Amino acid sequence: MAESEALQNLSSHQWWGLIHPVVMMLIVYPVTGATIRLGILARERRLEINPIADTVPLEHAQHGAWVTGGVLVAVLIGLSHSLTGAEIGLVLLSGFVVLIGYISLLRSRLIWQRLLAAAISWGGMLTLGLQPAVERLSDQPWTGLFWQSHFWMGWILTGLLLSSTVIQPLIGRSTRLRHWHVATNVLVALLLAMQAISGSRDLVISGLLRLHGAS
Repeated sequence: MAESEALQNLSSHQWWGLIHPVVMMLIVYPVTGATIRLGILARERRLEINPIADTVPLEHAQHGAWVTGGVLVAVLIGLSHSLTGAEIGLVLLSGFVVLIGYISLLRSRLIWQRLLAAAISWGGMLTLGLQPAVERLSDQPWTGLFWQSHFWMGWILTGLLLSSTVIQPLIGRSTRLRHWHVATNVLVALLLAMQAISGSRDLVISGLLRLHGAS
């Protein structure tokens, strides 16, 4: 009975808070798995280990772009939940800047244009995340709480994904960039796992606090 009553008492704001993890679970994580698999196949094709279709490297890049875009949208949804009741103009403007920056990144050809577009998108995300309503645990990188913060880990994750998108046209022509791409995306995989853990942790803590407050 208590669980049924709690379910009925969930507000629209609380339901909105579930959209962020749902987008991550249903879109970002599955596409990430496909992207990793396509990346392995693209490497096998380059080394002539596996005579696969010529389109695989392009599909790998396209999937990577979908992962980055999915993470950006999911983070914006999560931040909009935290910023409900805040200055709506700032929220909408910053969200618009993030999305326009990413779209410009995908459409740009020159590397400096791609870097600028990525910086604009990443900066817009930071502007939203630094609002007082967003729980960040700590803003000091030399503290342990900073590295346990769901927001800061997510912001670093988006930066790494944006950097991979920036250099994507150059990866096939540079061994150094390929090594950088692989190294950063190993870190991306670790951060995605840590985000799943810290996000679940925060939902549990939020539920316990709400339960304690009700009692």
